[in-house]
Amino acid sequence: METETVQFRNYYKDDPITVAVRGHYKKMRERQTVEYVQRMKKKYLTFDKPMHVWDAMEKLNALIDVSDPDLTLPNVQHLIQAAEGAREAGEPDWMQLVALIHDMGKVMYLWGADEDGTSQAEQWGLVGDVFVVGAKLPDTCVYPEFNALNPDMGDGRYNTPLGVYEAGCGFDNLELAWGHDEYLYQVLKHHPENKIPEQGMVAVRYHSFYPWHNGNSYAELECEKDKTYKEWVKSFNRFDLYTKRHESFELASIKDYYQPIIEKYLGSGPIFW
Repeated sequence: METETVQFRNYYKDDPITVAVRGHYKKMRERQTVEYVQRMKKKYLTFDKPMHVWDAMEKLNALIDVSDPDLTLPNVQHLIQAAEGAREAGEPDWMQLVALIHDMGKVMYLWGADEDGTSQAEQWGLVGDVFVVGAKLPDTCVYPEFNALNPDMGDGRYNTPLGVYEAGCGFDNLELAWGHDEYLYQVLKHHPENKIPEQGMVAVRYHSFYPWHNGNSYAELECEKDKTYKEWVKSFNRFDLYTKRHESFELASIKDYYQPIIEKYLGSGPIFW
């Protein structure tokens, strides 16, 4: 897939889309706290809503990611583009599947709420670059000028580089801002038929953790395993970011190819969300 010449992740363009993106990140920084993340995990990780993968994909036809300055198409188009990019690059079938489903956690909007930031109208708890909660926010966050608005940055427990964590504890032991990454990761981890390799699961969980894998922040919290994690995520990022284009595809046109891969790694039954 040849991509258009686009400057990706330009958050300082002077256009209405970027104004909306900026407003989204302001809300995210103001409201994503330790208490909030813990509350969202308790509320949404119930695993009691059965839905097949393809049905979830179709639901993303109705969602446009308000945090994305690059693309204003329904989110399912981004997933198709990413998957087809991985396919054309000759990536293994599980990587193609991860590219296809990596944003599928955004179906949380179906049972989300405005007050949680998990709805179509309010997406600050659903989409966007994530950061560690419980530790100082780094300047590598998108719009770092909003960091001081986070209530936890006025709390001595949370406003140091280590915060509530131990040096070298590893990212699997951190709490990240709540969103579709962690949601899908936990849903898949809970799914007994999941056979996606560890590399794919890491990509699902950390693909929006840009202050780390792109900004090189949080080195004091990394463990040795996280260096491998970063290589995996950056490899996946080729398809998450650089396949974006303003062209729509019919989801049904790729089903015959991807459905067998879905069944190979996730089974033929529903996933419980």
